[in-house]
Amino acid sequence: DLPRASGVRGRAESEGERRGCAVRPELEFDTFYATTYPRLVRQLTLMTLDGEQAQDALQEAYVRAWQRWDRVSAYEDPEGWVRTVAYRQCVSVWRRLVTARRAAPALASSGIVAPVASAEVVAVRRALADLSYEQRAVLVLHELCDLSVEEIAATLRIPRGTVKSRLARGRAALADLLRDDPDPPPVTGPVPMPRTTSAPFGVKEVGDVLGT
Repeated sequence: DLPRASGVRGRAESEGERRGCAVRPELEFDTFYATTYPRLVRQLTLMTLDGEQAQDALQEAYVRAWQRWDRVSAYEDPEGWVRTVAYRQCVSVWRRLVTARRAAPALASSGIVAPVASAEVVAVRRALADLSYEQRAVLVLHELCDLSVEEIAATLRIPRGTVKSRLARGRAALADLLRDDPDPPPVTGPVPMPRTTSAPFGVKEVGDVLGT
């Protein structure tokens, strides 16, 4: 279930001086929260492979957003600001607890990413889980969040060339993981009739398969 925005605002106000704001900013923030939370929690879960960590980091990011909502709401991309803050929080936790990272199969059983997983969604999740943390992050930001190389570099605090390199290697690895098995095992007994199969989807379709 979607956590209540009022809880985020209440936590923010309990951590500092209570805002003397009118009703309108509260309604604007609540609408922003309800609209962006489901999308951001899916994106962060795919990046971190940890739904609980993604939710915790996202809640912290929304608290910070409300504490400075007069500025954040005026940004060109408030959702991108929240995503960046939440992702950096995840990275900070991940670096401290790298040995406690959850196994990739936990993603497949998580109900956070999608309520019903098709075979294609499961295949993409498993392929993303097999990538390195760095490659998965840039691919999700680029293909799912539709960020440019420059925006990814600013979000992850890495050079543009590093983003391009990770994208290239990640795409190649993902395409290899998603392609059909070129050498199926030999068939014994009667040869079955050929069956029509759907064409394998490519890296560029990852965002469409997983949804935003």
